[in-house]
Formats: sequence, C-alpha cells, structure tokens
Amino acid sequence: MDIKLLFAADNPPLSVIAAAKVAGVPLSFDPSLPSGSAPLFVFSNGMKLHGAYVLLRYVGRIASHSNFYGKDPLESGQIDEWLEYLPIFDKGSEFEAGCSYLDSYLLTNTFLVGHEVSIADICLLSALAGAGQRWESLRKSKKKYPNLIRWYNSLSSEYSSLNEVLGMYVGKKGSGKPVPSKLKDQDSQNESKSAAGDANDKMKAPNRPEVDLPDAEVGKVCLRFAPEPSGYLHIGHSKAALLNKYFAEKYKGRLIVRFDDTNPAKESNEFVENLLKDIETLGIAYDAVTYTSDYFPQLMEMAEKLIRQGKAYVDDTPREQMQEERMHGIESKYRNNSVEKNLELWKEMIAASERGLMCCLRGKLDMQDPNKSLRDPVYYRCNPIPHHRIGSKYKLYPTYDFACPFVDSVEGITHALRSSEYHDRNAQYHRIQQDMGLRKVHIYEFSRLNLVYTLLSKRKLLWFVQNGKVDGWDDPRFPTVQGIVRRGLKIEALIQFILEQGASKNLNLMEWDKLWSINKKII
Repeated sequence: MDIKLLFAADNPPLSVIAAAKVAGVPLSFDPSLPSGSAPLFVFSNGMKLHGAYVLLRYVGRIASHSNFYGKDPLESGQIDEWLEYLPIFDKGSEFEAGCSYLDSYLLTNTFLVGHEVSIADICLLSALAGAGQRWESLRKSKKKYPNLIRWYNSLSSEYSSLNEVLGMYVGKKGSGKPVPSKLKDQDSQNESKSAAGDANDKMKAPNRPEVDLPDAEVGKVCLRFAPEPSGYLHIGHSKAALLNKYFAEKYKGRLIVRFDDTNPAKESNEFVENLLKDIETLGIAYDAVTYTSDYFPQLMEMAEKLIRQGKAYVDDTPREQMQEERMHGIESKYRNNSVEKNLELWKEMIAASERGLMCCLRGKLDMQDPNKSLRDPVYYRCNPIPHHRIGSKYKLYPTYDFACPFVDSVEGITHALRSSEYHDRNAQYHRIQQDMGLRKVHIYEFSRLNLVYTLLSKRKLLWFVQNGKVDGWDDPRFPTVQGIVRRGLKIEALIQFILEQGASKNLNLMEWDKLWSINKKII
C-alpha cells in the first residue's frame, strides 16, 4: 500500500522519517497539519495510524531487515523501554542527564538493543540530530560522552544517507515554517523510487574514484607503486597502492611494484618480503617487481653525463650550511667549478676516499627560483654502508629526487601517482627529466590519508619497534596493514574505506570510527 506521512511543519517526526529511509519504506510527505498535531500515516485504502511512536513501530515491523523491531518479543520489549525513555532529549533541562546515562550504557554496548541497529537506535540518532547546535557542540568538543559520540559517529557513517534527510528537516523543527514544496516533491520522488534499494545503501559497493588520468589511453597506461623498503606497509601506503591498482584496471594497463632502495642505512630484505606480502594481502595483482638498484649503472652514467654538460657539480659544503644557503638563494662557491674539477671530485666520491666522503653531487638548476626544491638539489651522496641487495659494490647512492624521474621515464611509466605533500617538488621532477633529455611522465596528485592520533611516519614507527615499546611491526596498535589485520580488521573493510576516499586532492583528517563501522558491517 502507498503511505502518506502527514505532520505539522514545525514538528517533523524525525525518527519516523529516518527509520523509513533505513528500512526502505517508501513514503510521501505532507507537512500541512496544524501546529501541535500528532503525525499520522494515511494508507491508500483509507486506513490511518496516529502518533510518532506508533508510526515508528509500524515501520519497524514492516522493515526489510527482519530484526529492525527486535529479533524476538523480549528484544521488542527492550526497544519499547527505550522508546519510552528517549523523549528525555526533548526536555531541555534533562538533555545532558540523558547523554550521561547513554554514555555509560554504550561503554559496553554497540547498539541499544541486541547486536544490530533497531528503531531504538534510529530514534536516539534522530533525537540527538534534532537537538541541533547543542548536540553538535558536544560532539565536536569531544570533552564529554566519548562512548555516545563514538556510537553516533559510527551510525552516521554507516547510514550516511540519513545526514541529508535529517539535515533537511532539523532546521524546521520548532520553526513553524512550512517545508518548501520542492523538498516535499523531492522526498516523495526519492522515497517512492528507492524503496528496498535505499534500505541497503550501506551494502552498496564502495564509491570508486570517478576521475580520469590526463592523456591516458586504454591499453597504454603504465603505473608504478614505489615504496621504500624501510618499514612495513601502513594504511597510508595502502591508499597509494589501491589507487594505482584502480587506474591500472580502469585503463587495462600495467602496474609495476618498484622498491626505491637508494638508502642502505634504512633498508633490508625483511622489509621487501613483508611489503610484497602486504601488497598481496590487499589483493593487488602486479605485472613486475623492480628495484631502483637495478638501474644504478645507468644512473651513474647519467650523473656523469650531466657533469660533462655543466648541469651538475660536486660540492663539499657542510650540510647545515648548504641548507642555509638554499633557504636564502646563496650560490655555493663550488657551483662554477670546471667540468674537469667536478669529474675529478666525482671519481673521489666513487672511490669513497676521505675527500670524496665529504662531497655530494648537486644539480645546477636555479638558486633564485621561488620554489626552493629547484635550488640545486642533491643528486648523489656517499654512503659506505653495504646495500641489502648488491653489497658493497657502490659507496655512493642517488637521492630519491634524482632516481625517481629517471627510472619512471626509463621503465615506461606513463603516469606517476604522488601524494599532494610532494606538490612543490613536481616542478623539480619535470625539470630533472628535461635536463636528462628523457620522456616526460605525467604526475597525478592525490591527498595523503591521515588519521587522527595516528603516526604514519616509518621513522617514528621504527622507534617504537627498536625500543621494545611494541611487539613488532604487526603490533595490533600499529597502523600497519599487518597490525590492523591482527587487531581484527577485515581487509575488505580497509579496501572499501580507502576507495571511498577516492582520488581526491583535498587534505583531510579521517576518524577511525568509519573504518571500524565498515568492518562491523562486513563481520
């Protein structure tokens, strides 16, 4: 039967509207009742039901999820108890007393009744949302009621479609203003169109990043995921890995996993093995595994070529002084050395002599450029520590800034995905490719995934491991893939959570609540 919901414009029954949305019960709306009138359902056969809680229970009984009004008579009775208690939130003086009681109750409970959402939860969610600024201030301050706020955030993320519905009516509550007719029409059309489909919004496939790569051709795209083997894969890396996978599949292209192993002091085979394990855990199929160290001979040749062309020079300025000079645009006194002098010092670097160990190779770009990354960046540094793959063959290693644009171009990468924290270095990346005479690679930026109260720096995470503060890289308190899986996260939840962020370039700080609510739904 068709159902029309009639209510007073100044007192919309938020819980009924929200429950119908979750349950997939199609309603049309008519906010024409006089102020103070109880809401009612009018059925197409002429029958009527009166009163907000009567309507709410009716929606619970006919919902597509069978337990929306409890799985048995006992749970239905418990829901009724909550429906009798929750009007406390309509009494201004008792609002915080209600919050305090609910916060204590939700310390050990995920839902108000049983192990899944019910009309009692929807009624509480609606009551809090209906409190408007009073509740929002408490929620944002996070100084009180942490369990209630956790519960509210979890349900809000799981049933995100309710935010728009409630937002449409919350402002009308108590205002005495009629709901605009276009909203009535929109709600009517949306509700009747969605039916059971909207009831399962939370079960739809994750939102994919509907974006295109610049100048991409199907079948010709080649991407790379290039972690440094200096730690285990964490949730931030997972976003980059999954976005590369997404675009490779979208354009029927290739995906290369390349280990950026240019710093032997931090890297090990243990990290390589576990990074590959984590990539497979994420369900990422790749076409090849390569290493930047595979290209060390070509990189050495390119460095010498740039020296001979006057596009690079050897400098032994102390690191702190070099940083200061770059900051103020002061040229190094070695910048205009002859090619012969630079080649002589370059050989000292290769031999790792006492003189060579004091030097580095710098690109001769532009010391006056406002973009400081273009102020003669370092290309090579001496490091006598043996490399985890090639031993002591080399005593000097390329920097990421020098190796990445070279290897990307040589390997045939068409699009390099980089997080927006590297934005200022994009000009440097392309300038170095230009000086090398190599094919230009497109850069596509996405925002880095940051989570509240969470360290994602491998250097900082390593401190916890080395100092015995955690069990290891798979400690369940760690944001590594192995850590959060050990904590109880389903990998499907992680994938869905990351893909819902899409390829946005907007910086954001995410809450863990949403990830765990997705996980709970999957379990």
